[in-house]
Amino acid sequence: MKRLAVFGSTGSIGRQTLDVARNFPDWFKVIGLAAGGNLELLEQQVAEFRPELVYSTALERKSPRRTRSSQIQSRFAPMEEIAAHPDVDIVVVATSGKAGLSPCFAALRAGKPVALANKEVLVMAGDLATAEAKHTGASIMPVDSEHSAIWQCLRGEQAEIERLILTASGGPFRGLPAVELAKVTAAEALRHPTWIMGRKVTIDSATLMNKGLEVIEAHWLFSVPYANIQVVIHPESMIHSMIEFVDGSVKAQLSYPDMHLPIQHALSYPDRLPAQYVPRLDFARTARLSFETPDTGRFPCLALAIEAGKKGGTYPAALCAADEVAVGAFLEGRIGFTGIPLLVEAVLGRHSGIKHPSLQEIMEADARAREDAASIIGAEKL
Repeated sequence: MKRLAVFGSTGSIGRQTLDVARNFPDWFKVIGLAAGGNLELLEQQVAEFRPELVYSTALERKSPRRTRSSQIQSRFAPMEEIAAHPDVDIVVVATSGKAGLSPCFAALRAGKPVALANKEVLVMAGDLATAEAKHTGASIMPVDSEHSAIWQCLRGEQAEIERLILTASGGPFRGLPAVELAKVTAAEALRHPTWIMGRKVTIDSATLMNKGLEVIEAHWLFSVPYANIQVVIHPESMIHSMIEFVDGSVKAQLSYPDMHLPIQHALSYPDRLPAQYVPRLDFARTARLSFETPDTGRFPCLALAIEAGKKGGTYPAALCAADEVAVGAFLEGRIGFTGIPLLVEAVLGRHSGIKHPSLQEIMEADARAREDAASIIGAEKL
């Protein structure tokens, strides 16, 4: 029995994590749940899983001693306490944005394995996070389908890696002419052709920012230089990523595009559990597997992210902050779809990086980038 703390339990990955726990009640027990403002869904989760500990930003504002769910006695606790609690065996960090930093670092300092679905932890603070994990012996287990695929392909291998090849669906606008991108609406951008995800990551997928962030994550997770990480467009989304070894051999991980599988793999590792609730691939009916080179002219966010990753220091933190503000402004109709990369590029142009920042300096860089993004939106038409 593995005891879980799930951060971001009311989000897309959090809900699917609880699906896995629901399907394997003899394997997983939920000890802690943490969420943002969706108190109604959190209360339903508390009623079902009866965790010992619970956190919500909405509850924090009310300073409660228990949830509003009538008879459920779950103690309110700060995220750091839940992440480091001695009864917790695995910490699932599925929050969006910088909110994942605090519980992730608390878990790593306590030497606990982290199933990581939050991109910003490694993008903003990859150097610090991997150093903390090495110091305490904690493991960071990737939940993103692409990084989970690489992790699975590396299992049992001792050979030197030549290339990591991250696949991308290409998003909903893969074939759309550049002149049409400026007309894209939020509703159109939120209709991803393959994956069911949260609003922020869905927009990031449409701009290819998501893939750029994944390149930075892969650099830190697998200690591979940026020059040895490649992105290819794979619209069928069956191959989740590949590794090329020095002898030219390539290993790929394939499965039906469903996030339950990488979540389940991280939680059950090193075991594999039967997942009858997930469809199987039918190769006889698969017409083809196709690949394309990403068009960074139409989708410049990919190149912006990789360049920020190469610069390192506080540049990736500024990148994340600018992108979060840009996506929010796009969803609110304040900037256009093509304004997202323009805003990110403008913020990065203003940024004065710190090469080896502390966590505090990373957070300060995040705050400055948000201020810059807001002022640019107010002054320019994007």
